Amino acid sequence: MKKFPTLALMSVFTVFAAIAQTPAPLPNGRATQGKPAQSRQQQQQAPPQTPPPGAPASVAQSAGAAFGECGCEGEALPEVIAVVNGVKIVKQDVDAQTKKQIDELHRSVIEARRQELDLQINSRLLEAEAKKRGTTTTKLLEAEIVAKLSEPTEAEAQTFYDANKSNINRPFAEVKANVIAYLRDQRQREEAKKFADKLRATSVVKILAPAASPPGNDAERARVLAVVNGEQLTSGQIEESLKPLIYSVQERVYQLCKNEVELRINDVLLEQEAQKRKLTTKALFEAEIDAKLKPVTEAEARTFYDQNKERINGEFALIKDQINQYLQDTQRREMQAAFAGLLRKGAALQINLRAPEPPVLQITVDDQPFKGSAAAPVTIVEFTDFQCPSCALAQPIIEKLAAEYGDRVRLVVRDFPLAQHEFAPKAAEAAEAARAQGKYWEYAALLFTNQKDLSLVKLKEYATQVGLDRRKFDAMLDSGQFAEKVQRDMLEGVRLGVNSTPTFYVNGRIASDRSYEGLKTAIEKALGEKSKK
Repeated sequence: MKKFPTLALMSVFTVFAAIAQTPAPLPNGRATQGKPAQSRQQQQQAPPQTPPPGAPASVAQSAGAAFGECGCEGEALPEVIAVVNGVKIVKQDVDAQTKKQIDELHRSVIEARRQELDLQINSRLLEAEAKKRGTTTTKLLEAEIVAKLSEPTEAEAQTFYDANKSNINRPFAEVKANVIAYLRDQRQREEAKKFADKLRATSVVKILAPAASPPGNDAERARVLAVVNGEQLTSGQIEESLKPLIYSVQERVYQLCKNEVELRINDVLLEQEAQKRKLTTKALFEAEIDAKLKPVTEAEARTFYDQNKERINGEFALIKDQINQYLQDTQRREMQAAFAGLLRKGAALQINLRAPEPPVLQITVDDQPFKGSAAAPVTIVEFTDFQCPSCALAQPIIEKLAAEYGDRVRLVVRDFPLAQHEFAPKAAEAAEAARAQGKYWEYAALLFTNQKDLSLVKLKEYATQVGLDRRKFDAMLDSGQFAEKVQRDMLEGVRLGVNSTPTFYVNGRIASDRSYEGLKTAIEKALGEKSKK
């Protein structure tokens, strides 16, 4: 039987559960993300941004069909969003393009809710079948999906590329790996659908509602949408699983609205400054920005090219003009930001936007490494990756907080090795093998200290350094005994919306600020909430 690494098996599990979802888009290279201009008027007056060479209310109610259907809108925007030196910015000032983006985000929740019922049904059928066969879901997926897959060949990738060249727009050599991954994903989906259909044919599945809709009260949350082998699936269960997505959408909508308000504030300040100087806004912009722009020198362009050569296609002489334009645009944006900051210093600002409150999520902490008292009023759950530099930097912060709060805080660690970190999954297994001998924390600290070398040989050497029984440790690590445990952590992380590490949850609420001050504030808030109960 084929053996796939933990990350690949997690992908197969996700595909199986969500086979009703829309297939992934064609492999078409990198996505890019630009920064907004510092004001609408600057946005209109500035030349188009050149891409790099070679390369208090919480949520707005948007106009359009999506509003009122996604159950993710939160509170309505107030009539007056902000006040700038006495000038009001009202919700009608929100740009049409921003409203369109908000509508698209709301529609993503509607679509996710539509798919979630199928996802929940497939997940339960998989668990039931695994239990029936006396195996695990991982081994069941290996036998029924992974073992039946054939790896796409380069010839097949080339054929696919030739048929879709007009939509891919990049040389085959650059996208070959992406095309192979895409074809593999399609084959996974085909096998997953066959297996899901087979399980449904041999199970008792009753769909009582064709689609879930956002419940408005407790009675609607209790509504049964489907029955799978006698087990009821309710609207409340669907909403609970959508909580991370809904919060993510609310956060993104908040940022869109915040960015829009910032642009409008800068517009007002620019207009007021222009009136004060008896200039047009265009003339003011030219005087403060364009007139002070410094020409890009040959040396600056060459330095940029040398520092980014690996990401740039083409010789310096051929793309020098493009580099010059990019550096000029970068300088302009920096000057715009500086000028906007200067205007804000003496302004009277009132902004009536409030970030959305993170929901409380149910997170499993059983059979996980932890520090502190199991009865502590505050539980911090960290999803970590032993190869992640940011995770290593976070450890002293966590250790300091754990020492400060003592028995009032329990720290629980769960694994979330990222796809780009080759050695992280096995390192997570090794930490579990160390925990089996009572030395998880000592071993984990050594992994973070030696992130640059987490090869299998080194993982075993580190076991010797912390005094572990090497025979037992090696046997556990070589057998893959803890691979499924790591996979369960990762699947839980995906369910919660984890997409980077470290990610912290304080009493079930995600902590967006991972600094010492930010986590301390979250802990104090959680302690305060506990004391009120």
